[in-house]
Amino acid sequence: MRAVVVTRHGGPEVLEVRDEPDPQPGPGQLLIDVEVAGVNYRDVYERERVGDPPLIAGVEGAGTVAAVGEGVSEVAVGDLVAWTNAPGSYAERVVLDASRAVPVPDGVSSELAAAALLQGMTAHYLATSTYPIREGDTVLVHAAAGGVGLLLTQIAKLRGGRVIGTTSTDEKARLAAEAGADEVIGYDGFAERVRELTGGDGVAAVYDGIARTTFDESLDSLRRRGTMVLYGSASGPAEPVDPMRLQSAGSVFLTRPTLVHYTEAREELLERAGAIFGWIGSGELHVRIGERYPLEEAARAQEDLQGRRTTGKLVLIVRGAA
Repeated sequence: MRAVVVTRHGGPEVLEVRDEPDPQPGPGQLLIDVEVAGVNYRDVYERERVGDPPLIAGVEGAGTVAAVGEGVSEVAVGDLVAWTNAPGSYAERVVLDASRAVPVPDGVSSELAAAALLQGMTAHYLATSTYPIREGDTVLVHAAAGGVGLLLTQIAKLRGGRVIGTTSTDEKARLAAEAGADEVIGYDGFAERVRELTGGDGVAAVYDGIARTTFDESLDSLRRRGTMVLYGSASGPAEPVDPMRLQSAGSVFLTRPTLVHYTEAREELLERAGAIFGWIGSGELHVRIGERYPLEEAARAQEDLQGRRTTGKLVLIVRGAA
């Protein structure tokens, strides 16, 4: 099978398309014919500094069940499923624990499922669990035209929140506004601008997936006892924090969540996925696919993502998507 291999830690050039042996499902596992793989910042971190190369990149995708291992009864050959945590997903075939497979409902394509699941469930847990947005809350969403940002903005509005979004270009600002952002601002001096837009109070929560270049001002954007949700590090990890900094910012809260801890139980995984697919089916949630790449161009996809030249979700087309 064709697969994209991280040959060593480094830049996009360390990704190589190779012929690899087909994986085989063990007890409780599925063998999937991958149709579409999702591209995420998590994949960039893996390429740069995480894991033990050589390894096949990626963890997210959607495809058709080709074979089932011993003991699997809930999923059958031919079913369309999606997943968010199967290492080696930048490939024509992948093995997945059946307990982590999410059935894709009728009317949702494999492309849309792969584009929506990881970033959609991320936006869902951020807005409903990490800091549950309440009617009338004002929140700050960084990178509001990105894959998570567009979905998070829409979910915040569904929950009755007011959204201030940050973007880096006029085109991205337009997309954030179309997603429902009430105010869209740039990154230069954003904390001061947030104070102006909130009458000096600050926001109830900041959803920050950028980290290094935004962290300090994000803290300064919070109201007293507000919540700083640091869910990614697109610009690099934030500097270490003196706990007294949280006091001086107004007795604020700081959390660094991850999707894994919000979908550990299968019931919670299916609940979050079901909410996302339900909103998509009802037309309440729109998933923007910013760019499609063939599997062979995975390096370009990651380079575009890291260079912040994209909007919405990036996907790799592995085989003819349904």
